[in-house]
Amino acid sequence: MRHLALSLLLFVGLAHADYYAERRAALMEELVYYAQLARDSGDGAFSDAVMATMATVERHEFVPSSEKRLAYENRPLPIGHGQTISQPYIVALMTDLIEPDAGDIVLEIGTGSAYQAAILAELVEHVYTIEIVAPLFQSASERLKRLGYDNVTTRLGDGYFGWEKHAPFDAIVVTAAASHVPPPLINQLRPGGRMVIPVGGRFMTQQLLLIEKTEQDEIITKQIAAVRFVPLTGEH
Repeated sequence: MRHLALSLLLFVGLAHADYYAERRAALMEELVYYAQLARDSGDGAFSDAVMATMATVERHEFVPSSEKRLAYENRPLPIGHGQTISQPYIVALMTDLIEPDAGDIVLEIGTGSAYQAAILAELVEHVYTIEIVAPLFQSASERLKRLGYDNVTTRLGDGYFGWEKHAPFDAIVVTAAASHVPPPLINQLRPGGRMVIPVGGRFMTQQLLLIEKTEQDEIITKQIAAVRFVPLTGEH
């Protein structure tokens, strides 16, 4: 009887794995399609490294149990406490925009469920990520540890002020909408670095911005796309 129970558990596990693999493959086809539509030149594809990472990281590990069946839908999903896990296309877009390199040190503002942090961790040397909601910080930290992401360091705090101790950063990814670009984040971006950040109010049109700091410390800002993110919160 015990052997039968173990066999059933193994079968169920494999069935779930096959289901998630199929759904993840379908999502990847969708990401390729929308990436091609979104770009004005070239073949429109995200980098091979970003696409390979999106295909590898298991999004169902980063959503609540009640949302797992929807994990590979190309849309945001609730993760509790009024927060969401971002749409996979937007995660891929933001990751691609910072042009991650294996030796990079990256700051993320808004850990959430840690999905974006996990994507980044597959591509760069180290990720520092800040979350202001204590229960999300706790669950994300435990999840990253369980999944073996030992190149991600988490912190509970207000991301508006960045993490000066570990600056300058090669790239900064902000996953909540700010009313303006926080000056501390600009200051903590190294010359030659890139930042992606949604800017705008909860009930206003938000724009995803790409901010580049030149080697001469000049700031170049580009509007990338209209987006909708939860607001950046804190005491600022």
